[in-house]
Amino acid sequence: MDKIPMTPKGFKALDDELKNLKVVERPAIIKAIAEAREHGDLSENAEYHSAKEKQSFIEGRIKELEGMIGLAQVIDPKTLSGAVKFGATVKLVDEDTEEEKTFQIVGEQEADIQNGLLNISSPLARALIGKDEGDSVEVRTPGGTKDYEILEVTYI
Repeated sequence: MDKIPMTPKGFKALDDELKNLKVVERPAIIKAIAEAREHGDLSENAEYHSAKEKQSFIEGRIKELEGMIGLAQVIDPKTLSGAVKFGATVKLVDEDTEEEKTFQIVGEQEADIQNGLLNISSPLARALIGKDEGDSVEVRTPGGTKDYEILEVTYI
């Protein structure tokens, strides 16, 4: 399988979630299931069925996180420089509206466009890869073509 690129911050977030699920959530749901069993007839016990459903979700998420962490390729942006690549923080200006935006190019699991974390697989990130400060990029999006100029590339 292919490695999953992520920043140290993204890796830590996944690892923290996994630890929380294993150490806090899993024991709590096991206790809730035991308590629900004590109430008697399981066929009509809503608490039991709800707890079992939550347990199934938790176990599925644990497996998913373990898979992602096992395939993680942690890339520290502070060790990089040069043209735009994974981990770069890129300051852009929309050539039509003169609106400035700043994005960090991150892995799929940590992407959050509202917070400036741009998925490396997105059309904008793919257009930026390999470009440098001062370059113009044309991005084809579902909403049409947009033109941006790269104002600054940093690795923080």
